[in-house]
Formats: sequence, structure tokens, C-alpha cells
Amino acid sequence: MKVFNLGRIPIKSWATEIEDEALAQAVNLSNLSFAHSHIALMADVHVGFGMPIGGVLASIGVVIPNAVGVDIGCGIIAAKTDIRNMDIKQIENVVDKAHKTIPLGFKNHKNPREWEGFYNPPNSKIVEEELNAARYQLGTLGGGNHFLTMEQGSDGNVWLMVHSGSRNFGYKIANYYNKIAKKINEKINLTPPKDDLAGLYIDSEEGQEYFNAMNYALDFAVENRRQLLEQFYSIFQKETKSERILKKVSIHHNYAAIETHFRKEVIVHRKGAIKAELGRLGIIPGSMGTPSYIVEGLGNKESFNSCSHGAGRVMSRNVANK
Repeated sequence: MKVFNLGRIPIKSWATEIEDEALAQAVNLSNLSFAHSHIALMADVHVGFGMPIGGVLASIGVVIPNAVGVDIGCGIIAAKTDIRNMDIKQIENVVDKAHKTIPLGFKNHKNPREWEGFYNPPNSKIVEEELNAARYQLGTLGGGNHFLTMEQGSDGNVWLMVHSGSRNFGYKIANYYNKIAKKINEKINLTPPKDDLAGLYIDSEEGQEYFNAMNYALDFAVENRRQLLEQFYSIFQKETKSERILKKVSIHHNYAAIETHFRKEVIVHRKGAIKAELGRLGIIPGSMGTPSYIVEGLGNKESFNSCSHGAGRVMSRNVANK
């Protein structure tokens, strides 16, 4: 672990290298008056919007929509199957069928999906406006670095892995409350000049509304991955004659939660980081063609019981595309 003393509170990093922009964003976080103890940067840290991806911020009394991000509840579910071997033809058939039947990119389902959560939404204007559209987004993968994959574990069993989040539903919620936070911050000067770190007092009406909407989007994201896995396993099952799933691990890595750290009740923002309290299972996916890992938390207090959420990247997707 490296320690940088560049702002009001220290920055503690587990990364071997940090790009200048990501470190500058961490310094902005460290200068927030409500930031608690220190800022933690995971091994896969890289520049994000407002807050570096792979960053963990513990705040006292304030929640920052952009410190959660626009893909609220983005995460992974991994399922261990009873199948130990697949031939190339079986793999090709599963991939081909998944491409044809599971909505990818900006595609949605043609018919609305069912979820009990649709019948008990929180009190939120944006949730109410987007709820009908969300019915068609549930069980869809999205784009970017979201994926469905089959991997063979060190135990010999084939695992199915799904990486997705709250889709456009979560995106709309995040942007809506970030705009509200920016307007409020113009009046009360809650945070430093950076618009992308606008915060809401957690005990304010707006703060409570965002927190409830965010948690609803987390539940939506969990259900989204569950339905994606259900579709994926159905395809896999028909091709391999699999009889059952032996084990599931599910995590999300973009969220905020009320926890206690260093004797203070704080709001822990994990943006591209997973909770890794003692004994808790987590998932760290690799880059395409490299291993992924099922991990067990060690409860590192200095990282706010957090660890990396992926392999990291040497450049943004936009830069890579150029």
C-alpha cells in the first residue's frame, strides 16, 4: 500500500501505477470537507467521471450521485454448473443462441418483463417516469464492457458469468439526481468547485429520495442479472444437458451503503470496487481470455473492507477506440 498526502486527508492506494488524472480525482475527493479518514484506491484504479473507478470514499452525512456512477448496481453473478467438459461445437452453439435470443447493446425485450419490485417503487419522480420503460430493459445485457461468458474453474467445472447493471433505468436515475445536487450545491457551496462531485445531505428530502431510488436501482440490477443468468443457463442447459447449478456468487460494484468505519457511521461509496469484509465472497473478472477469480474478503480496514472489481485498464474505452 502507498500513501499520498496531497490533500486534506491521505490517499491510500493498492495500485502499482496510477495515471495522473485518476490521482487528481482522488485528490479532489480528499479535499471534500465531509470525507472521512482517507480515500482508498483499489489495484485496478483508473480515471472515471468525477471519482476514479476503483475508488472508495467514506463520507459523513453526504451522498454523491457521481461517486456511485451512472450504472448504479453494476455487478456480476457467477454460477458453477455440474458440467465439466464442453467441445468447441457446444461452445459455439451456446454463444450463437445467446447472441440471437438475449438482447444485447441497446436492444430491449419486445414484451414487458415481470418483477415483484415493479409493484413497490420508491417515491421518486424519475423512477415513476422510467418505470414502464424499465419493464422492457429487465433481462438485457447492455453494451460497453458488459458480458456473458463461460469459464472453466480450477475445480474443472464450467461456470457461467454475467456482468451487467441497472441499464438505462439506473442511468436516468443517476443523471436526474446529479442535476438536483448541482443546483443545490450552487446555493450552499457544499462541495469544492468540481460540478461532478455535487453532493446531497443524506438526511435532506433530496438525499433520502436519491438514496431510496439508488437502492431500488440496485435491486433492479440484481434482478436483471438473475434474469440474464436464467436465460443464459436455459441455453446452456439445452446444449449440455446440465441438470443443475451447484453454486452462485453475486456482487455489485457501483453503489453507496451506510456502514461503520473507524468509529463513525459513514456512507461508503464504492465506484468500481466490491465489498470484501471478512469471509465475504467476491468476483474479480479478468480481461477477455484471461482468468477470473472468486475471492474471499480479508476484512482490510484500510480499504474500508473493499477490493478491486476487475483487471483494470491502461486507457479508457474512448481512447482505445481512437
